Amino acid sequence: MRDLSGRGAVVTGGASGIGLGIARTLAREGCNIALLDVDAAALERARVEIEALGVRAITHRVDVSDDAAMARAAAAVDAALGRLHLIVNNAGVDIGSAPVAAVAERDWDWLIGVNVYGVLHGIRHFLPRVRCHGEGGHIVITSSAIGFFMVPGLALGPYAMTKYALVGLAEALEDDLAGTNIGVTVLCPGAVDTNIPDAGRNRPERFGGAYQRPEVPGLRATLAGGLSPEAVGERTLRAIRDGEMYAFTDEVPKPAIEARFKRVLEAFDRVKPR
Repeated sequence: MRDLSGRGAVVTGGASGIGLGIARTLAREGCNIALLDVDAAALERARVEIEALGVRAITHRVDVSDDAAMARAAAAVDAALGRLHLIVNNAGVDIGSAPVAAVAERDWDWLIGVNVYGVLHGIRHFLPRVRCHGEGGHIVITSSAIGFFMVPGLALGPYAMTKYALVGLAEALEDDLAGTNIGVTVLCPGAVDTNIPDAGRNRPERFGGAYQRPEVPGLRATLAGGLSPEAVGERTLRAIRDGEMYAFTDEVPKPAIEARFKRVLEAFDRVKPR
């Protein structure tokens, strides 16, 4: 996937934030883009912006946690966009600061439904459309830097759990696709200037409807000082072109990840009784 001109790409969560940053980057490389999101108004604004970059842009309003809706979206994208080469499974939500034992069932359903099942639905319904033409392709799964370590004291465990799951999913998918011409990248951003703290405004009625999730102390300020979505888009483009499996966006999380793996490796020292 070095030359992306004329290729087809689908981006979930593509109406804003990291998804739109990736869509913009791919569009500048000549990709035709299918934008999927739950926010109809934001989708229309994104469509106009992407088309202004000189490529074709189509939109489909969809809740990625709904398997049947994703199947319909895949059929619609196939009919409108033609050959698909890039799948960016980016849609994600956050329920804020919440101890694991305090999370309500419907909040788990929404969080896992979007962050995990949304990616599974994207793979199930779009991957066959990349396989069928034989021209190769690439799958991006947006996890997070905290898909590799826990941030102490912030009660981000529920969100982190879903992002850990996506790292394992990407590794499994890479193994499934070994020997094919379809690559896999798990994107693991650090702080990015997005509106994910307000994701609850678009929560579907079947999960309880719109709400304001508990604030994570200092998170909004951290995100506001983070990378731009466009910078993450450029990092993603490089990962696609170079066939990178793990794509981090900055070095800030590296010491915490090293400390976690050091603790894991030290556990093997205690396998046998001393």
